[in-house]
Amino acid sequence: MKKITILLGIYLIVIGCTNELKFEQKKFGKQITSKDGELTEVSINIPFASASSVASDSINKAIFAAMKEIVYVGEAPFNATDYNGLVNDFMTYYKDIKKTNETELGWNAKIDGKIIYTSDALLNIELTHYSFTGGAHGYGGKRSLLFDVETGKTISNDQLFTDLVGFKKMAETKFRAKYKIGAKTVINATDFMFENDEFQLPQTYFFTNEGFLLYYNVYEIASYAQGNFEVLIPYNQMKPYLKAI
Repeated sequence: MKKITILLGIYLIVIGCTNELKFEQKKFGKQITSKDGELTEVSINIPFASASSVASDSINKAIFAAMKEIVYVGEAPFNATDYNGLVNDFMTYYKDIKKTNETELGWNAKIDGKIIYTSDALLNIELTHYSFTGGAHGYGGKRSLLFDVETGKTISNDQLFTDLVGFKKMAETKFRAKYKIGAKTVINATDFMFENDEFQLPQTYFFTNEGFLLYYNVYEIASYAQGNFEVLIPYNQMKPYLKAI
């Protein structure tokens, strides 16, 4: 009986190690220089779950899906099924555009991903991206990917809160205080562009070591020139609203 118990313990340790999430940074990229000297470049640097498990596979697929949404031009994402294919699709599309527009400037797309927060239940990956595919200027921003550590499934914003209505009220108070907007002042009075002149929560949240970060990307609530906006809320103030995940 003692021998069986020891063997069972060893088995559980091995299984636990196998299922543990492990990451390595992987880089993909390519650059070409046109005849007129214009440099076009794609650079991707992302965390890759290297352990062989369902959770790792789920996380890797979600990161790649997000990357396809970021690195594309035209009316729909590219059909690539891996990162090298995504890089090649971007370059091919540029070459096709260049054939019909000799004055086209070089394009570029850069994405850096990193793990910014981990707990026993949650993993938060930040994707910082910038791309230029013609026009007056490029576009940059940040995306937050939240995962359940045990299953590798993505956690949606809707799954984060126990009291979304209460949280929105608290977040508006914090936002107004940081950006010096009076409680009775119209929210767009200081050049913000909230829809219907009503405060809205951001599309992006980050878990950080300092607290829960509300992050508004460029264009979300203001003009391009005004950039992004953020509000950091300490975790002890989030207890009434945030699920214990």
